[in-house]
Amino acid sequence: MNSNAAIEAFLEMMSAERGAAANTLDAYRRDLEDAHGAMPKDRGLAHASVLDVRAHLEGIAAQGFAASTQARKLSALRQFFRFLYSEGIRPDDPTGTAEAPRKPRSLPKTLSEAETGRLIERAEAEAAAPPPGVSREAAVRLHALVEVLYATGLRVTELVGLPLGVALRDDRFFVVRGKGDKERMVPLSAKARATMSAWLRVRAENPASAESPWLFPARSETGYLPRQVFARDLKALAARASVPVSAISPHVIRHAFASHLLQNGADLRAVQLLLGHADISTTQIYTHVLEERLVRLVNEHHPLAD
Repeated sequence: MNSNAAIEAFLEMMSAERGAAANTLDAYRRDLEDAHGAMPKDRGLAHASVLDVRAHLEGIAAQGFAASTQARKLSALRQFFRFLYSEGIRPDDPTGTAEAPRKPRSLPKTLSEAETGRLIERAEAEAAAPPPGVSREAAVRLHALVEVLYATGLRVTELVGLPLGVALRDDRFFVVRGKGDKERMVPLSAKARATMSAWLRVRAENPASAESPWLFPARSETGYLPRQVFARDLKALAARASVPVSAISPHVIRHAFASHLLQNGADLRAVQLLLGHADISTTQIYTHVLEERLVRLVNEHHPLAD
């Protein structure tokens, strides 16, 4: 099998058997085609040797790519060669001895509970009395978006792309279709349910919105609110709420959701399910929160802590 055919077969397997999303498949394709272009022409990627792969990885490092990018490219190669080995297309895996670069541990930006509270309180106040230049519909929508995002920890693309039907079913839960087209159920707090009901009433008053199949409709290519518009409105809200604008984004609120749950006693596995992480290792970026909680627990309750 030539390399181009092998890459196509691998991508087809990732799509059909593992449900990889379109963006993931595009990233695999780019990484594998780049690697194929770097291989000796008489062998190509599918028949690359251990030395060929090592030279390619060293070339990536020499170009100054971040450790996370190098690790991603190596992961793509590993999965590709394991596929070829499992299919009997080649007898070995040339990435078997390759080492991933060490990535520095980066902690996610987040907000304190007080900052999050100020942001939500400001959104609630503006929904009742919109500031100059902000329509009532936009203010009520923003309040609903912020409340639901903090209550559920959805990815921003999941939130803005919610179909109307999810809010018309049992309002205690949202059924969300996330990465890899996988569904998960996320509970809604009483406050989030109330803001959602208020948004649905306002939404129904606009004939253009009322006919849309999306929960947060907009005049856009997709038909729903672009995530960039939500991010822009969120930063403007943060400025009015005296929350550092540089520290705010929809993703930061998702991190706040996870961090605040763990700070208040939630289990890491439960947070993994709520965030929609396929692997617990992804959720383990929050272990510093658990460590802080354990230290506080010992300091507060151990008889020799003083």
